[in-house]
Amino acid sequence: MVCRTLSSVTLIWRPAAALLWAAVFFSATTPRVSAQPDAMGADCGCLWQGSFSEVAPHADLVVLGEAQTIKGNAVDLRPERALKGSLWLDTLRVWMQARDYCRPPAEAFPPGSRWVMALSQIREVPEDGFDPFTPNESFGRKGDYVLSSCGGYWLRVNGNTATGNLVPEMPRFYHQPDMSPVLIDLIAGYLAGSVSQAALGEASRERPEAVDNLILDTRRFLRGQEDWLDADIAPEEEPTAQTESAAETADPESP
Repeated sequence: MVCRTLSSVTLIWRPAAALLWAAVFFSATTPRVSAQPDAMGADCGCLWQGSFSEVAPHADLVVLGEAQTIKGNAVDLRPERALKGSLWLDTLRVWMQARDYCRPPAEAFPPGSRWVMALSQIREVPEDGFDPFTPNESFGRKGDYVLSSCGGYWLRVNGNTATGNLVPEMPRFYHQPDMSPVLIDLIAGYLAGSVSQAALGEASRERPEAVDNLILDTRRFLRGQEDWLDADIAPEEEPTAQTESAAETADPESP
């Protein structure tokens, strides 16, 4: 019975340890992102619906993808990963700003850029949603998706991390606030219910001393656990300069 319990705990611990280790590593080593100079969408007149962590759970689809082309006020997105919802298409058409629609401009998502988007599907097109005199600018087609500017509905992606209006304490209508990039796997964990909103907030803050202490504590916990971890997620043997400095001030009686 003890062996079975230990085995079950080990299976649960392994992915959790990998995610925690990666999160604290990237928080410590990835540079801050500078804030964008202007708010986007504040002049539309809509009420702020909340940060990404508040609006994404209610979206029809949350997807990680790369912008392929811009056609009028639409962006064709090549999906890489669905973080919420089902996805069967090779390309998604996401309709952006036109007329008085509260959406970001398509030019903000240039080809080659990567994003996490919380999207709403178009289920019905209003009567004036299509104008034959401006066929490349419209409300959108039934079955396609729209991206709202009335909340933190998108995050900019760089590698396997993302930045943007992620958590409630970030300023409204600013989509690139000062923050530390957050692992996409951590964001996916939040949408899956295994990571808390507070954990996202902590990961987005830059507090080098606290992060170093967390890394040191994690190393202590993982010491001697390499047999339980995959080789590619085991802690490094050589501590960094920051962890060495933290170790010098640690309790000398610690194992």
